[in-house]
Amino acid sequence: MSKTQTKQRFSIIGSAKTKSAVEKTMSVVFVVCGLTAVAAVVAITAYMLIAGAPAIGKVGVIDFLFGTVWDPTGADPKFGILPIILTSIVGTLGAILIGVPIGLLTAIFLAEIAPKKAASAVRPAVELLAGIPSVIYGLLGMILVVPAINKLETMIFQNDPNHMFTGGANLLSGILVLAIMILPTVINVSESSLRSVPQEYKEASLALGATRIQTIFKVLVPAAKSGIATSIVLGIGRAIGEAMAIIMVSGNVVNMPNLFNSVRFLTTGIVAEMSYASGLHREVLFSIGLVLFVFIMIINIVLNMILKKGGERNDK
Repeated sequence: MSKTQTKQRFSIIGSAKTKSAVEKTMSVVFVVCGLTAVAAVVAITAYMLIAGAPAIGKVGVIDFLFGTVWDPTGADPKFGILPIILTSIVGTLGAILIGVPIGLLTAIFLAEIAPKKAASAVRPAVELLAGIPSVIYGLLGMILVVPAINKLETMIFQNDPNHMFTGGANLLSGILVLAIMILPTVINVSESSLRSVPQEYKEASLALGATRIQTIFKVLVPAAKSGIATSIVLGIGRAIGEAMAIIMVSGNVVNMPNLFNSVRFLTTGIVAEMSYASGLHREVLFSIGLVLFVFIMIINIVLNMILKKGGERNDK
């Protein structure tokens, strides 16, 4: 018997003691990794509560969450973040409404329609979008999106003496940049989900006389809805948590959300003022982080409940 065969036999069979030791070691490793993930979530949650909750108590829940005036450095400081909360909600919804249809249709194109050569050209471009830093998106937004929105704003409000022009740095610019930024996430996850649908579903639909488009939208997309919903959740997380690109294109002024108002998101509010904030002002910025954290947790919980109910209905 050659040395190679001996090594292969030993590695495959091994001794009972060796296999037992490996099994126990790997079991411990798996448990530690799982506990680490859980501990990280618990630690982050505890830190956000400890750092953010006291300031909310000092300011007052109503004044903090529903106040409309943000003036932390005034003689009588005000810490109302309602405009910031609403801006984050509207901006994220706008980005999802624009980005998800484009991303889903692109995923369908790559998974079911595109020739191999076309797919091999489009897929690397999508992957490149995922690797572009946020600051580059912000720079491109300043160079391309903001001037275009400025022209649109000037055309629409040129005869309105009451409109405060933003130079194109407004909520609409932020929404468009966010919509572009979530595309790679939606496309990649949705495409993987569509490709994981059993081929028999497609063949059965076509055999029953359905067209290619009917098969895609009536069979494949519903079968892949769990993965598509996951892509939407990840896209929401990317959109609501973005700061650098948005601060460069949205104007960073606390206003109620309006497409042509300069606005401030929850994330940009923290980034813009953390460097010079102190005392209660600094504590309130941590409270804004807590609000952002709670938003993301609520979104994840609600969508997971929806997916679970959908799965139970399908099982029935």
